[in-house]
Amino acid sequence: MNLKQLEYFVRVAELGSFSKAAMVLDIAQPALSRQVRLLETDLRANLLHRTGRGVALTEAGQKLFDHAVGILQSVERATEDLESARGEPAGRIVIGLPPSIGRRLILPLVERFRTTLPKARLAIVEGLSTHVTEWIATGRVDLGLVHNPEPNPAIEVTRLTDEPLGLVGPADESSAPLRWSELGAYPLILPERGHAMRRLLEAQAGFAGVRLKVVMEVSSIPSILDLVAAGYGHAVLTETALASWRRAGTFSLRRLVDPSVSSTLFMAVSAHKPITPLGRRAMALLQDLVKTEMD
Repeated sequence: MNLKQLEYFVRVAELGSFSKAAMVLDIAQPALSRQVRLLETDLRANLLHRTGRGVALTEAGQKLFDHAVGILQSVERATEDLESARGEPAGRIVIGLPPSIGRRLILPLVERFRTTLPKARLAIVEGLSTHVTEWIATGRVDLGLVHNPEPNPAIEVTRLTDEPLGLVGPADESSAPLRWSELGAYPLILPERGHAMRRLLEAQAGFAGVRLKVVMEVSSIPSILDLVAAGYGHAVLTETALASWRRAGTFSLRRLVDPSVSSTLFMAVSAHKPITPLGRRAMALLQDLVKTEMD
């Protein structure tokens, strides 16, 4: 039994699939399966129950999983503490960002990271807030920014900023505030129901007694704006999301009022994985960037 085998086993158990774990670990699936089999042979125990839909931990597998997570975390902390003792934090960190924020923050994030943490390596992945949350929970991503996350015991969140919502339409439309009670009169192009923004809008519409007129479901902000520009409907976005795209000047933005509703941005980290010195530095850097670039 070695640390690499433990890492492979933990990833397979967390993701419930050899194929998903192989993709995250960037190794061939047969090689991953062989290492887990060797671990089972060494321990003389079946650790995973294999089914047509994936894998599940056996009783012995659950016991090893509990120990293995602690062992791997202790090794990671020891390694990074030793690196930190020699100077600047080193290692690799993966940050997840929603596309609407990534377009605005990636360049300054990379520039500041290289300046302040020259011995560390940065990886950035983009995805919807629901995807970033899932990646943090499963260990693929170390920390990330998410909009309006649902309660999840696998992650811890810190509130960063609130962004008012507004109705996006053609540039020649009024920019006067719009009451929620009037929103039902506009044909809307919204993300699908699993999207954080869609959940927020549906909830607020329910509180206001408004029936939303959804004419299309599109989860890509650039595509939504293309459709708005072509006259197919309106969108509900934040000013930050609108300003992230080059064609932002071709649209009007009417702030929604009575009540005023905001999309809240959070920083999220794993609730089960200790924060490393590099993680703490990256969190502070990202929090400062949100304040300076988005306020």
